[in-house]
Amino acid sequence: MTAKTSIRAAAVQIAPDLASREGTVDKVLAAIAEAAGKGADLVVFPETFVPWYPYFSFVLPPVLTGREHLRLYEHAVTVPSPATDAVAGAARRHGVVVVLGVNERDHGTLYNTQLVFDADGSLKLRRRKITPTFHERMIWGQGDGSGLRVVDTAVGRLGALACWEHYNPLARYALMAQHEEIHVAQFPGSLVGPIFAEQIEVTIRHHALESGCFVVNATGWLTESQIASITPDEGLQRGLRGGCMTAIVSPEGRHLVPPLTEGEGILVADLDMSLILKRKRMMDSVGHYARPELLHLVLDGRAAGPMEFAREPAAQPDLRSLPDGERSDPADRAADQRIAVVRSAAG
Repeated sequence: MTAKTSIRAAAVQIAPDLASREGTVDKVLAAIAEAAGKGADLVVFPETFVPWYPYFSFVLPPVLTGREHLRLYEHAVTVPSPATDAVAGAARRHGVVVVLGVNERDHGTLYNTQLVFDADGSLKLRRRKITPTFHERMIWGQGDGSGLRVVDTAVGRLGALACWEHYNPLARYALMAQHEEIHVAQFPGSLVGPIFAEQIEVTIRHHALESGCFVVNATGWLTESQIASITPDEGLQRGLRGGCMTAIVSPEGRHLVPPLTEGEGILVADLDMSLILKRKRMMDSVGHYARPELLHLVLDGRAAGPMEFAREPAAQPDLRSLPDGERSDPADRAADQRIAVVRSAAG
């Protein structure tokens, strides 16, 4: 566990630049500086904030999404790249841990990726959302178990999940079993309507209680002009409002500051790390309140890939270099020896 008794966390709710990756990265860098100026040790951004969340895929039929999908490819982030270098530099310069959601491009596929930069600028974790949701399946590929890891950072043991991954109890339990102290949640925001914000709140408060950890959640924001640029249909525009619930929750399931549900802003709260033990003394869901002999999780934490190289076959001796009596195949010689043993036993 972290040696610090108090961590100052910042959750950022801002609008992306829907025109360029560089424009959104500039907003990220400015927000890191602003949060650091408020004394933040940890700065959290929304889901796939760079270059932007694919809001278009929620309101447009698949046959009409090609142009915007290709534009997302064009502005997506590769890891490493000048975009990630800039964020790493800001984390190092300000001495803060940064968790950033990006659309990651890996050759011909995009992924919903969460990047965790430590306070020295090192990339501690690159994880991909294991199951894109509904419309997102037309946009992103699937991640694997290698990203279901809790990492040690300057603010303590940190785990992260994106959006509806929080509805996968085994994914959450994988992080709980690794004793996360701070859980980072990221959602798109400006989506579905007020009911989405209500569902987010229930989800993150429950995880805080069940895991006995702090939850720092960031959701995005769209301006009215941005919503109109995504679709001119006023009926569909209703699906691009609401759904914002930027919040910081204690291990006791309480908001440490009032959540941010409208507009842009940065929430800042101090995390009293002693509350983790206070909660777990009563209910440690992966310790004294667990029954691993009855129920336990098996996680395949290997990275999945489309190909792996087979092992080189064991070298075989050159039979021509052996004495005459040893030139037969080793397998044949073994069989001859077994036959001799059987004949000896029969005699």
